[in-house]
Amino acid sequence: MANALKRTNLYASASSPVNMAQAVFYEEDCIVYDLEDSVSLAEKDAARFLIYNTVRYHRPRDKYVIIRVNGLYSEFIDEDLQAAVRARPDAIRLPKVESAEEVRRISAQIAAIEKKAGIPVGSIRLWCNIESYLGVLYAREIAQADPRVEAMAIGAEDLTVSLSASRTKQGLEIFYARNAVLMACREAGIAAIDAVFSDINDLEGLQHDVALAKNLGFDGKTVVHPRQLAAVNAAFAPSEKEI
Repeated sequence: MANALKRTNLYASASSPVNMAQAVFYEEDCIVYDLEDSVSLAEKDAARFLIYNTVRYHRPRDKYVIIRVNGLYSEFIDEDLQAAVRARPDAIRLPKVESAEEVRRISAQIAAIEKKAGIPVGSIRLWCNIESYLGVLYAREIAQADPRVEAMAIGAEDLTVSLSASRTKQGLEIFYARNAVLMACREAGIAAIDAVFSDINDLEGLQHDVALAKNLGFDGKTVVHPRQLAAVNAAFAPSEKEI
């Protein structure tokens, strides 16, 4: 499903079998099964087992399936990649990417697992989360680091922490980052995914935020709750002029 729509990217925590099961029935284009922030340290092993079995044997055929692993320098990355690659998702989402070398290192690791598991090498794509000022500064190199890279996504919460900035609904603090990541994606010919709008109860704020992302040129947005899906899908639907 390499050419699938990527308007909405809904996180589903691997710490919750119910959450993972319910996510299949919503209207998101992409499911992002999460092993990182939404899973406690004590639940990592169980979450990895659940994701492997869900994606390998019960994956939804009408969704683009992504697994977000833990960070490159975490103690969980090797086991995460073993489970994630063998589950055969469409893509793996790598958090907190800050350099092209990190991308190449992970791609090589994925390739070794693909080869050993009898999976066509290069068939599993890579999405890079940009979540720090270094990631923004090196976005161009990251986007072009490896043929496996299919998209870059902004992680605004960690990004603003790295900038010592305050996260606001207006998003002025990430305006430069949005443009830098977007231009890097356009040059590389990959998808650009906008940041989460974290207030799930503020529909009006979400509509303003997603309209800005659409007008800037983003291809989609990460969402954290099903109630955000309709607004984001509608905003990223092609206009009559675009059709």
